[in-house]
Amino acid sequence: MGKKRVEKKPSNKLLFTGIAGTVIAALCCFTPVLVVLLGVLGLGAATGYLDFMLLPVLLVFIGMTLFALTKQKRACKAVAYSPKPGD
Repeated sequence: MGKKRVEKKPSNKLLFTGIAGTVIAALCCFTPVLVVLLGVLGLGAATGYLDFMLLPVLLVFIGMTLFALTKQKRACKAVAYSPKPGD
């Protein structure tokens, strides 16, 4: 009796984190949601620095999403082309 091989499905946590972060950063960059929120909280003076912070954050999350997609694609290929026991 041979050992049964269990193929592990790659995790999607990094991909979901990247997509969620990209969407949130894009919403804050392209809509006045963050400006209004900071104004309500009394932090309206910080709105001048949002571009210096949000654009790099957006780029980081886009990079994280692309990294997760390539990692997931490689893992799926490795599982699909792995030799079966007894072949």
